[in-house]
Amino acid sequence: MRRLSAGLALILLLGARPAGAHARPELLVFEAASLKDVFARLAAGFEAAHPPVHVILDAAGSQELRAQIEHGAAADLFASADRRQMDRLLAGHLVEAPVLFACNRPVLVARAGLEGVASLGDLPRAQRLVLGAPEVPIGAYAETVIRRAAALYGADFPARVAARVVSRELNVRQVLAKVVLGEADAAIVYATDAAAARGKVRVIQLPPGVGVLAEYPIARVRGGGQPALAQAFLDLLRGPAGAAALAAAGFVPCPSSR
Repeated sequence: MRRLSAGLALILLLGARPAGAHARPELLVFEAASLKDVFARLAAGFEAAHPPVHVILDAAGSQELRAQIEHGAAADLFASADRRQMDRLLAGHLVEAPVLFACNRPVLVARAGLEGVASLGDLPRAQRLVLGAPEVPIGAYAETVIRRAAALYGADFPARVAARVVSRELNVRQVLAKVVLGEADAAIVYATDAAAARGKVRVIQLPPGVGVLAEYPIARVRGGGQPALAQAFLDLLRGPAGAAALAAAGFVPCPSSR
């Protein structure tokens, strides 16, 4: 299993393959940034069970990956951190019918040692906040949380929070990194990413009634070069091994009624 380099990304985008690429089958998976760690573990197991397959993982913001597919990038699977990006590809007949395979919960994180931010209502007290950009799944989820929180903290709460935002990032890992590095005081990220940064940030749960459930659909990309391998990876992801890996990473099952 290897990560997609910038050079290889350009090659695939242009429709070419590097020398020797036909020697071993390659499964190209576009994954939301928050799936990076768990998909790496699953891909390693998949390669071990399907020699001599290479799994190439390309992690980025779901909106970036969706745009790449729309512009003709080669991929076999696309896993999004929200339905919105997937629905756009589905409407354009660029993916097969998606399936929901995991859910996640946004949480508030504050940099280690920060005083004065103990709850969501304290966000306006922070000097530097960072959020995902509005078109990014974690950014859209965060905006929903902040808007709902106005019922608890006053109608001007969203405006007071917005006044403290110093950066809006293109994926959740970039958001989290700002807090870990001390470049921001607090942020809203997924619980799974917060868990991965355990000891580097302080995790604060959201109050009842304001949280949202982040949904993760996955689909085969139409025209992908490895439909059988893509289906096999889907089967792994939705089977016992996939469920165990997702649970260990902090993802939660989606309500069966959805």
